[in-house]
Amino acid sequence: VGLGVVSGYLGGLVDLVIMRIADVFLAFPLMLFALGLTGALSDQAFGLSGNALRIAIMIFVMGFFNWPYIARIVRAEVLSLREREFVDAARALGASTRWIVWRELMPNLLAPILVYTTLLIPANIIFEAGLSALGIGLDPPAASWGQMLTDAVSTVYTDPEYLIVPGMAVFITVLAFNLFGDGLRNATDPTAQ
Repeated sequence: VGLGVVSGYLGGLVDLVIMRIADVFLAFPLMLFALGLTGALSDQAFGLSGNALRIAIMIFVMGFFNWPYIARIVRAEVLSLREREFVDAARALGASTRWIVWRELMPNLLAPILVYTTLLIPANIIFEAGLSALGIGLDPPAASWGQMLTDAVSTVYTDPEYLIVPGMAVFITVLAFNLFGDGLRNATDPTAQ
């Protein structure tokens, strides 16, 4: 969010550099990077081991490579907001850049940030399920929908509910977050009827 605000408000060379760095991060395939990082690290690193290490790796990969998405959304909003009358009025009254960003722009950015965050959660749920389905997610006995789906493949013809239940759990959770994000977008959109 901070990089998006700085990029959008300052513009020029700062915007160019931040957005090119974001493009580099967007070029990395998340799943392959997580596979490589999990394989490269041994069973113990950074004082962590087992599932704690795997959770830390997933959080790192999700956070480290997902920031460009929200930075671009925030940048686009700031580019629109910085030309509005209330920002011009604050400048005319002698407000500092810090004041304009914190008191004028951030309250207007909270709704898009909140909405995009609720839409990013399902992507991360599916990412974790995919890693667990590939065998590099959480180790049993920790529960993971992806691992449940992988384990259920061998019994799909005899007991299909072992595949249907975790699949429906992922589907319902992702759908719920998407609908929640759409509802938030509609509730916070001042132009909606």
